[in-house]
Amino acid sequence: MKLEVRNIRKTFGEKEILKGINFEVESGKALGLLGRNGAGKTTTIRILMDVFHANSGDILLDGEKFDPRKVMIGYLPEERGLYPKRKVLEQMVYLARLRGVDKKTATENSIKWLKRLEVEEYATKDLETLSKGNQQKVQLASTLVSDPEIIILDEPFSGLDPVNSQILKDVVNELIEVGKIVIFSSHQMSYVEEFCRDIVIINHGEIILSGNLLEIKKEYGKSQLVVSSVDGDLSKLRNFIEDSLSDIVEVTGVNKTDVIVKLLEGKTRMEFFGAISDRAAKERIEIEHFETYKPSLNDIFVERVGEEELHEKEENANGGEDNE
Repeated sequence: MKLEVRNIRKTFGEKEILKGINFEVESGKALGLLGRNGAGKTTTIRILMDVFHANSGDILLDGEKFDPRKVMIGYLPEERGLYPKRKVLEQMVYLARLRGVDKKTATENSIKWLKRLEVEEYATKDLETLSKGNQQKVQLASTLVSDPEIIILDEPFSGLDPVNSQILKDVVNELIEVGKIVIFSSHQMSYVEEFCRDIVIINHGEIILSGNLLEIKKEYGKSQLVVSSVDGDLSKLRNFIEDSLSDIVEVTGVNKTDVIVKLLEGKTRMEFFGAISDRAAKERIEIEHFETYKPSLNDIFVERVGEEELHEKEENANGGEDNE
């Protein structure tokens, strides 16, 4: 099964919220849908679920026009939607019945998922009596109770401790392994890296980066390196690089153990290796190692979204149009 979003545009009044959104995701794979608050992620999700209608563009499932009424969708919203004063099992069965599941199957599925998420003991309790983490697990169980083919998870790890996070991780991996389509939206980039093969980053209603995450990381890291010294003095190492190697690299950042540098246009790794070995010896700086920089998704996200924000501010300062 393949879900395709093609050139989706959406306006509210005179404000254009989505400006031509394109992505696709297949069964047995997870897509990370990322962006800052207000970027357009929730609007995209609501269009997928037929809560909003797009002004233009198409959504296809296996090449045919997508009708969300004919496909079972499980949606875990960031803002929780269960009834706090109703019994857990009772409302799970009710929600499954609303999606067309018969009562017997709805009850069996509810119990199965409550057990899988280790909250079956609360089946006859009012939701509000549960801890925040257990309420979150019940919310996920309710999302899965109708055995959806497409699963949309918006900040699913919110409020979970490490033990419950691991349970949820296992469940998400199981859903991917059995061939579900999973769309995963979160500001916790480490989880996105763990589950998602492909990512889409939206900013101000436009896709600013998309594709295979491993390939994106490789592209971002190919012209950057990390350097560390034996004495671990990052300030001293940074000053040395900026003073003695500025003709070959520029410093782009510092982490806990390394200085991160980027090759200047036209410069090669071999030039850098030769220069740093020679010049560090003259300055009596012992280099411990240097290697290819492996950026995290968080690094990439901050860099790209930050670049877009800076570009927008420059345009506005120069009298350009304000895209907001």
